[in-house]
Amino acid sequence: MIDREAVEESLYFRHACKRFDTKRKIPDEDRRFILEAGRLAPSSFGMEPWRFLVIRNEEIQAELRPHCWDQPQIIECSDLIIILAQITAPANPAYYSEMFRRRGLPEEATRAYIERYEHYIGKLHSIQGWVSRQCYIAADHMMITAAQIGVDSCPIEGFVSRKVDKVLGIDRKKERSVLLLPLGYRVQGPRPKLRRPFEEVVTILE
Repeated sequence: MIDREAVEESLYFRHACKRFDTKRKIPDEDRRFILEAGRLAPSSFGMEPWRFLVIRNEEIQAELRPHCWDQPQIIECSDLIIILAQITAPANPAYYSEMFRRRGLPEEATRAYIERYEHYIGKLHSIQGWVSRQCYIAADHMMITAAQIGVDSCPIEGFVSRKVDKVLGIDRKKERSVLLLPLGYRVQGPRPKLRRPFEEVVTILE
């Protein structure tokens, strides 16, 4: 059974860590555990429209920092995860057909799924906007998993995507950075977690 108290403790442990201990590095097994949580995250239609680029090179981190509002987390963290949204693959018939056929369903059912999917993406205002939202689900999985093993994180939207991608040699015709996720260990405790009351946030209709 899940230890509810331990889960709740990890939710309070997690915060947007602003300063990391530069002397502490995440063990390989812990890093893989966190990344695996991202890989196993759910996505719309099961398209998994993401890729995780892990930066552990101090020179690259230093080059990225000016394009990330000069935030210190970029260079102080143990590992900097760049979450890349796949902006062309989900609209590629070869890609999404394979993603559906891997389920091993009868061809008729697979064809029905594909037709439904094509109808859905055909009405999207923006493929990039849609896949970016899926990437945030993966990021959340990684942050919560990290907190459960005592690793801090800080989701960062404050960066210039095209400049970050240029530094990293990302082909922006295929994928683009949508979120940065520094991981490491805090040097000071977080402020009290402030949230609106449960009753103000949740409405139950019976």
